[in-house]
Amino acid sequence: MTSSRRLATALKLLMAMVLIMGLTACATVPGTGRSQLSLVSDSELNTMAATQYSQMVKQGPLSKNKKDTAMIKSVGSKISKAAESFLTEHGRAAEISTYSWEFNLIESSDVNAFCMPGGKVAFYTGILPYTQGEEGVATIMGHEVAHAIAHHSRERASQQLMTSLGASALSIGLGVGGASQFTGDMAMAAYGLGSEVGILLPFSRAHESEADRIGLSLMAMAGYNPAAAVAFWQRMSEASGGSKGSDFLSTHPSDAKRIANIEKFLPEAEARYKK
Repeated sequence: MTSSRRLATALKLLMAMVLIMGLTACATVPGTGRSQLSLVSDSELNTMAATQYSQMVKQGPLSKNKKDTAMIKSVGSKISKAAESFLTEHGRAAEISTYSWEFNLIESSDVNAFCMPGGKVAFYTGILPYTQGEEGVATIMGHEVAHAIAHHSRERASQQLMTSLGASALSIGLGVGGASQFTGDMAMAAYGLGSEVGILLPFSRAHESEADRIGLSLMAMAGYNPAAAVAFWQRMSEASGGSKGSDFLSTHPSDAKRIANIEKFLPEAEARYKK
């Protein structure tokens, strides 16, 4: 058998294995129904996240502002209860026990907040001037909690695992085919760039938009006006000078696109708010 035929055969077999894994390990996102890859255990991610979160909280420093801290915990409690109702509504009540909600406010100038797998939430004090009260906090809290209940971290980890498997398949295939070192290096570099731009970054942008959509519903279910999300993101856009760059190599949508998407999703969330 010629080297080119050996290469083609090896690649077909290895990529078929990767494809079968991808097709047999799928889940769906509650509320949107989008199919997502699920190759990684939630329990493993939750355990790692809990350990990292505990270390982060110990390092702190936690905010000494009792009023702001109480606000974060209060909004967090309402949004997490809304998240559990949302999961139940979409047939995911069995997942509720996997979340151990915790909310902390960390003293930092960073304009950031996040929710780790398993429900560990941190807000940095640097974002509070932009939230301007509970509705702004609920906008971010809903968005971050949405990432958690949509299992975006699990999906990202699964995508990276598949990318790694694909790279291994290509490497083995090149070896079987007797490709030169130069050809192999060029092929691997092209594969890495193609997977990063074509798979990982676009999925991250999809996650952000999906978290915005689910987050609006969580806000509404928690008793906050979802329309407040538009004003919050407009403030963030003004503060950043308006993100007008290309979405192509960004993990987040541009400010204008994000606000436009939120306005598109609003009627769905407002129906919940009126109830």
